[in-house]
Amino acid sequence: MHVRNHKPHRPSAESAKASRTVRIWIDVEDLFAYGTANHRPSGIQRLAFELQKAMRARAGADRIRFLRHRHGSFCEVAWAEVDAVFRGIATHADATLRQPTQVTPITVSPARIALRRLLTRLQPPVRIALVAVARAQLAALRSQIEVLRRLPDIPRALFTRNPKPADQRPLVPLSDLAAPGDVLAILGASWSNPLYAEMLAQTRRSLGIRVLILVHDLIPIRHPEWCDPRLIWHFTNWIETILPETDIVLANSRFSARDVEAYATHSGILLARPVGTIPIGTGFGVAATLPDATAPRPRDLPPAGSYVLFVSTIEARKNHTILFRAWRRLLSDLPPATIPTLVFAGRTGWLVNDLLQQLHNTQLLGGKIALIESPSDAELVHLYQGCLFTVFPSLYEGWGLPVTESHALGKPCIVSNVTSLPEAGGALARYFDPDDLNDVVRVIRDTLSDRPGLAEWEARVRRDFQPVSWDASAQSLLEHAGMVEPDP
Repeated sequence: MHVRNHKPHRPSAESAKASRTVRIWIDVEDLFAYGTANHRPSGIQRLAFELQKAMRARAGADRIRFLRHRHGSFCEVAWAEVDAVFRGIATHADATLRQPTQVTPITVSPARIALRRLLTRLQPPVRIALVAVARAQLAALRSQIEVLRRLPDIPRALFTRNPKPADQRPLVPLSDLAAPGDVLAILGASWSNPLYAEMLAQTRRSLGIRVLILVHDLIPIRHPEWCDPRLIWHFTNWIETILPETDIVLANSRFSARDVEAYATHSGILLARPVGTIPIGTGFGVAATLPDATAPRPRDLPPAGSYVLFVSTIEARKNHTILFRAWRRLLSDLPPATIPTLVFAGRTGWLVNDLLQQLHNTQLLGGKIALIESPSDAELVHLYQGCLFTVFPSLYEGWGLPVTESHALGKPCIVSNVTSLPEAGGALARYFDPDDLNDVVRVIRDTLSDRPGLAEWEARVRRDFQPVSWDASAQSLLEHAGMVEPDP
């Protein structure tokens, strides 16, 4: 009897995609772009990284994958590269006490501002098309200039064989990897690309995937006076065009969720479903871990017990100015020896030239204010542990990470009573009106004058604060994405 030889069945790429579990593909291009120009991560980069790491640990490395952009499309990048970029900027620091320096403001011509305002008024499809034409024309002009500059190199290039670098790996496009029902997640700051929504829409429709975004806040829209003009335009364009292409919108607080829903209603954008919220983890990496008890305190930090701490980028929205005025009032009302030093710990941002000049003119209020530029995680822990308490007078936040970080490290926090900050501070924080100098001075003075009460408050924070794990944040996001069942 003749027996036919059968070749083993090999499933097609399409059937292989259909048979596997659903994956989440996380866009991390913004982290790579941020890492090329910055030496310390901002809150968004820290939050996104901790969330990505926790999601990967909970759902598995195969189900949580990462993407970069190449030639207008998404391509996979290895987690090891993501981890290396983040750790490269998270561990870079050389913090010292410094005198304030002048900050060169970013200037934008009136013509460019007028053009951006005009573009903002156009419908998103028209705006995207116009921006695409302009970018294409500019790219073509630059390419022509580059060709002319490289003309002498062309003959050599024609007859020289250049080997491919050994470490250059081809990037695999998402179209070869994703399957219908997968999720493309945007957890960071992807608004710098004006054509992002167009790329996202094409990917979503061609691959049949779902889109999830985590909105941190709407500050450039709600309060453009606190932002760089370029950020206002890019962010407004991004949120207007990306929301219609999003299946799952999440926020970092109830306040932010309500804000996004109100914005969508006002803008005539129909959301696929109500905005969900996820709990935000407490503390970051090294900063969430107490340092070695035997490690000496860095010599450039002020003595423990001698200062009040404000951890934040120095920018207009964070409201450093009202603390400068409050400390000036305290120094005029009370003996200077009784007033602790006020420490500003963070990098210098935008729209603070006036504040820096005032600090310079007053010689840092006679030494009663200290600036610690870009402290490392380890230095931040020492700063938290050695302070009397922390303050956070911000005028607008999507969540309030420094508040929960202060509580996690056992330090009381006096906080603004606006936006999401009461959610972050809860019953353990004390509050003031960030627009009322008298109220700010009153709360801080009462705290300083009652040291036994301050000690009791600190003991209560250490006893009662319940930190949120990043695993809980990851679990919540995976539940919203429909990838896991809710924890019992």
